[in-house]
Amino acid sequence: MKRDLHRRTAFACVLFFSSMFGLSYAAVPFYSWFCAKTGFGGTPQIAQKAPEQIANQTINVRLDSNRASDLSWAFQPKQREMRVRLGEVVNATYVAENLSDKETTGMATYNVTPELAGGYFNKLECFCFTQQVLKPHEKREFTVSFFVDPEVLKDKGLSTLDTITLSYTFYSQKARLSQLGSK
Repeated sequence: MKRDLHRRTAFACVLFFSSMFGLSYAAVPFYSWFCAKTGFGGTPQIAQKAPEQIANQTINVRLDSNRASDLSWAFQPKQREMRVRLGEVVNATYVAENLSDKETTGMATYNVTPELAGGYFNKLECFCFTQQVLKPHEKREFTVSFFVDPEVLKDKGLSTLDTITLSYTFYSQKARLSQLGSK
């Protein structure tokens, strides 16, 4: 009887710890999915099509650029700010240049601030969806196509919003893969 109790307890402990281990691996993709669907944490939405209506109201969009220290690229937007009408599809261009003597691969991560605006900032096309390879000293333009959903006007938490900042950070692909592997 006591032996059965010990076996059941051991089995319950193994099951519990196995479940927790499995959930820890599922947490990262679940969190990424949640952020992508809700805009949580300033995660912009990925849209399949532009809205049908364009509002008369405008908003200022600031464009920010960063790069990891191990990526020898210059990276900046062609234009630091733009005024866009809500619902209007706009293209913004960034310029990247490989300053090294070897081919390098980078991947951009992105977010918007304020974080609540992430649910209304929609990308149609973006260089950040794929790896970018630059040959030695190659300079290239990258474009992002986006719109700010006019539904933002209905959000009382953003009633005074007049500026959204779109920020990109380029990481070397090697560093990005090791970051993802350590999560």
